Amino acid sequence: MKILVTGATGQLGSEIREISSDYIEYTFVFCSSKELDICKYEEVFNFIETNNITTIINCAAYTAVDKAEIEVELANAVNHLAVANLAKISAKKNIQLVHISTDYVFDGTNYLSYKETDQTNPQTMYGSSKLAGEKAMLLANPSNSCIIRTSWVYSKYGNNFVKTMLRLASHRKELNVVADQIGTPTYALDLALTIFKVIPQLKNENVELLNYSNDGACSWYDFAHFIFEKSNLKIKLNPIDTEQYPTPAKRPYFSLMSKEKIKTMYGVESKHWESSFSNYLLNQ
Repeated sequence: MKILVTGATGQLGSEIREISSDYIEYTFVFCSSKELDICKYEEVFNFIETNNITTIINCAAYTAVDKAEIEVELANAVNHLAVANLAKISAKKNIQLVHISTDYVFDGTNYLSYKETDQTNPQTMYGSSKLAGEKAMLLANPSNSCIIRTSWVYSKYGNNFVKTMLRLASHRKELNVVADQIGTPTYALDLALTIFKVIPQLKNENVELLNYSNDGACSWYDFAHFIFEKSNLKIKLNPIDTEQYPTPAKRPYFSLMSKEKIKTMYGVESKHWESSFSNYLLNQ
């Protein structure tokens, strides 16, 4: 198998690159947007044909949630139209496609963990563009493929909540953090390992929708408190409501996702987010 990893310099793509040497049965081709513009159909088609790609892991995404409210066309191009390109090519050439999506396809008003079959209702341009990408992939329907929805991703690579908190703590004595948005942090390394657990088992005619995050639940305030505690940093944290920290894009109040399907169908294990964050610190 020859695997193309798009978005290779992002959080997930970088984690996949780091563990790729552990999977000697695969050959990897890593591409950033500078090396391969997935928004251009012909360029992608020719690249895949020239390099004999058999599997695509699409980690590429426009993830600037607030900026997406303004940069609508760019968000749609990367999160929707590019995914449509990958899906159409995968279906045409019988290539396996693993696409990463988001909890933002839901509206965040549930009180039970979201299942893959629950009604989607994105509240942001980011969420809408990601859902459009999902729909495009489902329409093209490449066999032996899946969409994995995830949430609150962090890594030692790229930009994320953990890095932001640690950066702010380096020059502030006090921070206000939102305490009424509930979700689950996901260590990108765990997501990468999950993808390689799922890939060899994908033998489906229709695209599978799957949820994956670490286990457990917390607020952003809870997460920040744990980050500082485990990093041995003393800083005063103040819990605030969403209304006290207005943003251009609406954040979901509740974005827990059920992992029952991916655990049952593919034997995936999901670590508790606290345990995974402790592992993250050890890997720094």
